Amino acid sequence: MSATDTPMVRAEAVSKSFGSNEVLKSISLEVKRGEVLCLVGPSGSGKSTFLRCINHLETLSAGRLWVDGELVGYRQHGDKIYEMSPKDAAKQRRDIGMVFQRFNLFPHMTALENVMIAPSLLGKGSKAALQTKAMELLARVGLAERHDYYPAHLSGGQQQRVAIARALAMQPKLMLFDEPTSALDPELVGEVLDVMKGLAESGMTMIVVTHEMGFAREVADTLVFMDGGVVVEAGDPVQVLTDPQRERTKAFLSKVL
Repeated sequence: MSATDTPMVRAEAVSKSFGSNEVLKSISLEVKRGEVLCLVGPSGSGKSTFLRCINHLETLSAGRLWVDGELVGYRQHGDKIYEMSPKDAAKQRRDIGMVFQRFNLFPHMTALENVMIAPSLLGKGSKAALQTKAMELLARVGLAERHDYYPAHLSGGQQQRVAIARALAMQPKLMLFDEPTSALDPELVGEVLDVMKGLAESGMTMIVVTHEMGFAREVADTLVFMDGGVVVEAGDPVQVLTDPQRERTKAFLSKVL
């Protein structure tokens, strides 16, 4: 298998338990390079936990995950699997951008400083070069003119767009979005989704946990419906949304569409 044929994400029988609560039950799926996969389902179905497993913010109880052909969070020696040190896991995580429900911006830093901080700490260029790149990213998310604003003076939608620019500053090969619009006022949702559509059009591989069915229909290559820690149904978004095959999918969609 050539590098371009290697899936960007491959999950093999991924399971995760918190005590006696099994949140993920043997999830297996693949995301090709440049694809957008949207995860939908009721709260508590395991979507966000699965996303957090992909960049090893949660350890696996069973199964394996690969990103770009590399085992995530673990090393294999012969038949044995060993968990990576936190330092090595953090290094691996640099290639995976993640945007959360809450923006998690540093309140004492401007939008520009928030975007620059991670590559700056890692010595990824001169201050001038990093500033130029950060301004380009803020322009990409439509916020160049707000570069000197602090988070408290930005709307929720603007803060989330800064958070997306900050994730892109590390030049990730994969972007994970965990319900990025759920904390926003309804009129601000569109501006964040527009940025995400632009990312998808540019060829970024993305996994998006979302309740925005219109976005999933328009942008996703694959729609996955999860419930109770399992993949109930997966396929072409239009097909799944208009002609779901499983009763559980039909019941869910009847409430949200």
